[in-house]
Amino acid sequence: MDWEDDSLRERVLGDLQSFAKKQGAIFLKLDPDVVLAVGIPGGTDERVNPEGQATRQALSRLGWKFSEDQIQFRNTVLVDLSQSEEEILARMKQKTRYNIRLSGRKGVLLRVGTPADWKMLYKMYAETSVRDGFAIRDENYYRTVWSAFQPSSFPACESLIAEVDRELVAAIFVFYFAKRAYYVYGMSTTKHRNKMPTYFLQWEAMKRAKERGCTVYDLWGAPETFDEGDSMWGVFRFKQGLGGEVVRTLGAWDYAPNPLWYKLYTEVIPRVLGVMRSRGKRKTREGIE
Repeated sequence: MDWEDDSLRERVLGDLQSFAKKQGAIFLKLDPDVVLAVGIPGGTDERVNPEGQATRQALSRLGWKFSEDQIQFRNTVLVDLSQSEEEILARMKQKTRYNIRLSGRKGVLLRVGTPADWKMLYKMYAETSVRDGFAIRDENYYRTVWSAFQPSSFPACESLIAEVDRELVAAIFVFYFAKRAYYVYGMSTTKHRNKMPTYFLQWEAMKRAKERGCTVYDLWGAPETFDEGDSMWGVFRFKQGLGGEVVRTLGAWDYAPNPLWYKLYTEVIPRVLGVMRSRGKRKTREGIE
C-alpha cells in the first residue's frame, strides 16, 4: 500500500482497528516497510524521511503503540545493486575488497546447495548458533522454510556453499522477492577462516542477485542502538564493510482494543519466550554434543 497517501492510510488503519475490535483481538501488530531515515542517527550522512515520520505520527494519534516485541529487525543495511560490479566493489571498504580477492586466491569455491545438503547445513548452523550465542529452531522448521521457497518458486530461496578442497566451510541462504535479495541465514565452521569464505559468499550472492534482476541486496539486520555495546555490533561492522547503507524503518506497532489483556500479555509472553530461548540453546548444544 502507498503509506504516503494520507487518506488511504487513515482508511486502512481505521478498518484494521474496527476488524480487531470485532474479532475480540488482544492486539493487532503491523510492521510496514516504511523508512524513517537513512544513515546512522546523528551521522553526517543521515537523511530523515518526512513521509515516514508522518506515518509514525498518524499511528500514535490513532492509538497505536510502538511494540516492545519487535519480530523482525527494524534497522538493516542495503547494498545498491543497480551499478556495475566495479562500482559496487569500489563502495566497499578496502579491507573487505582485499578479503574477497584473497578468498579467490586461496582456492575458495562456490557451490549451489541442494536438499541433500540440508542436514549438514543445519548442523553447521547449530554449531554457529552455539559459538555465537544466539537461539535457533529445530531442523524441521528450517527444512519447511527451505522446501517452501525452492529456487524454482516465487518468492525463491537458494543456499550458497563455500568449499575449500571440497570441504564445506561456510554457507548462506538468500531469498529473492520483488527485485530484492535478502541474506537471512549464515553459517560457518572454524576451518579455513583465514581464507575469508564469508566475504567470498557475500560477494558471490550479490553477483547472483544482480544476474536475477535484483536492484537491492538486503543484509538483514543492523543494531537497535548504534554503539559498540550492542550485541550486533561485530556483525554490523562486517556488513558496513560491504558498502551498504543503513536504513531505519518504522518497526512493529501494536493496536490493543483491550488494554488490560494487552498489558497481561506483554508482561507474561516475554518471560515465556525467554525460557523457551534458553531451553532452545541448551537443546541445540546437547544435540551437537
